Amino acid sequence: MAHPNVVFMGVCGCGKSTVARRYAAGAGYVVVEADDFHPPANVAKMRSGQPLTDEDRAGWLAALAARISEGRARGETMVLTCSALKRAYRDRLRQADPDLFFVHLAGTRELLARRLGERQGHFMPASLLESQLAALEAPQAPGERCLTVDIAAAPEVVCATVATFLRA
Repeated sequence: MAHPNVVFMGVCGCGKSTVARRYAAGAGYVVVEADDFHPPANVAKMRSGQPLTDEDRAGWLAALAARISEGRARGETMVLTCSALKRAYRDRLRQADPDLFFVHLAGTRELLARRLGERQGHFMPASLLESQLAALEAPQAPGERCLTVDIAAAPEVVCATVATFLRA
């Protein structure tokens, strides 16, 4: 079986971008950052400390799903980053690729807060962590193709765990 398109998902500060870039490195996979698909109004809203609503996320998810469909049509193997906090959001992305595999990067509130406190240059303020944790509907196997990985491990260990799981 070919390597599925993989979405590294989770709340802010879980390391989606770091892990996705490392996972894709050297494998020829295309990295797609969901943050790049937010319209300016969403970015401004988050930057001001306001959580996004389902309505705010609808266009963003549609744009990301369109990118997944386009990449799939081109035969790209994609590694995506997306918070994908709710089952409905993941279902929306699966409309573009029914074989999409989700890796939930999960960690303690304390670890996430510490990482956010150390992060620089990102529009998402640490104050939005609580709203993201409240909105999170963790993916559940077997109903969803997913794996949950503890972010306390080093990024290379997280990547190795995912690679091993997908090879099995």
